[in-house]
Amino acid sequence: MSLNPRLVKESFALVEPVAPKAAAYFYGRLFSANPHLRAMFPPAMDMQRDRLFNALTRIVWMLDSPGGLSSYLAQLGRDHRKYGVIAEHYTAVGTALLATIRHFAAEVWTDEIEAAWVAAYGMASEMMVEAASADAGQAPPWWLAEVIDHEVRSRDIAVVTVRPSQRMDYTPGQYVTVQTARWPRVWRTFSIANAPRDDNTLRFHVRAVPGGWVSSTLVRHTRIGDQVLLGPPVGTMVPVDSGRDMLCVAGGTGLAPLKAIVEHVIASGRRPNIHLLHGARFARELYDMPDLARMESGFPWLRVLPVVSDEPAFDGMRGALPDVTERFHSWAEHEVYVCGPASMVSRTVQRLQASGVPPCRIHRDTVQGEP
Repeated sequence: MSLNPRLVKESFALVEPVAPKAAAYFYGRLFSANPHLRAMFPPAMDMQRDRLFNALTRIVWMLDSPGGLSSYLAQLGRDHRKYGVIAEHYTAVGTALLATIRHFAAEVWTDEIEAAWVAAYGMASEMMVEAASADAGQAPPWWLAEVIDHEVRSRDIAVVTVRPSQRMDYTPGQYVTVQTARWPRVWRTFSIANAPRDDNTLRFHVRAVPGGWVSSTLVRHTRIGDQVLLGPPVGTMVPVDSGRDMLCVAGGTGLAPLKAIVEHVIASGRRPNIHLLHGARFARELYDMPDLARMESGFPWLRVLPVVSDEPAFDGMRGALPDVTERFHSWAEHEVYVCGPASMVSRTVQRLQASGVPPCRIHRDTVQGEP
């Protein structure tokens, strides 16, 4: 059965506008036919529904990019091991997914479109199963980690350092999912804020958000000696050794993966010029400036520029990060990394592309953690 990305995309375009209804319908079909699977999911399903549709959207629109799709599906397959997902579960998920797409794209549905979806899902699930199987003999499905340091940096931000009980290999710029004892089966993603270390410690920059179960627990209720679970590292915003100078644009806790990437470059022995713009609404939210100043003093090729948008009295660079990037010389020859709130990342990328930075040199991610 041949893959037909065009038919998949055209039918999926009818489902996208009703994403919340479609996700709810999908889980209703899945759990009614397979009640035993409900225990694998968190009590509240709102964020789970969002994640499902975000992943599905990404897969559908990457069907024409086999290389990137393969890498993404392999990461998903490895990550799903922490939920206890096995090969047999993919059949149940595929049945519920096909019923959902058929229901919401009924006005255009044909046997040909159904065959295209069956082929696409078969390919995707096979890649995920193969990646999970290959990973099973090399890494655990999750890591138990102890909190060894907890610093409250502002009212809502803490820097949390953990040490996994087993070695975790990852690439700077990646992120992991975190589960706390207070909220079993609730996993939230947080970027790793340091390059790999000999002592195997990982650092997270966590902002507590209203209604954020895991983020609030990590900021306000976590103590040294507590234990958390970590999922496998995922993410594609990783360092590129192109020899070019670098621009890093970080909004809020989007600093975390960019700091890891800068640490990696410093340790590599390379000497590119690096501009790191760290933006926040208020100066008190520039929570990591002492450590950034230490990095800057030890690496003369790094220039750290704090940026504040909503505090007129701030004695430094003021404005929104997308606007600030345009106040400098051209970044067209730089390798660019952008991380922060989704809207800030999108606007920054648009400005950079308009100013001449090729899309292939812009590496982006949104802030990991709870929305």
